[in-house]
Amino acid sequence: MLRAFLGQPRAVWVWMAFTCMGLLSFGLYLQHVVGLEPCPMCIVQRYAMVLMTLVALLGSLLTGRSITLGVGLSLFGLAAGGAYVAARQSWLQWYPPEVVSCGRDFYGMIETFPLKTAIPMIFKGGGDCSQVDWTFWGGSIANWSFVAFVGLGMLALVTLWASRSDA
Repeated sequence: MLRAFLGQPRAVWVWMAFTCMGLLSFGLYLQHVVGLEPCPMCIVQRYAMVLMTLVALLGSLLTGRSITLGVGLSLFGLAAGGAYVAARQSWLQWYPPEVVSCGRDFYGMIETFPLKTAIPMIFKGGGDCSQVDWTFWGGSIANWSFVAFVGLGMLALVTLWASRSDA
């Protein structure tokens, strides 16, 4: 049954898109209901997850072997990028630096600087991404984000492998 599901990339891409939307929704819940303010690294991870959602939705609408390959590799690449940022944030949380160096508050940057200046600043140091505000089963948001990105990236690769003989 799992092999049959993995052999249908369009179904997997739909599942991945809804999973990404669920994870993004949970992040928005933590921000707007629980009151946790996302750090710049969290925002970069959200961008990766939004892009994964869009790529997965696009892949679910299009057919063809080259489309499947492109979507699968794109999803894997985005997941790898998101996992890298989540791993870096986890490292900062486990070994906090003496001086905070991960980036400034995104909304403060937007209010203070023009958009074309603020967007690149997200990727520069200045805020506190090493702070752990929420945990579940001993893992921080960054830890769970890493797990999600790795799982989604591996699912993309396994789907490509399972569908390799399909035209």
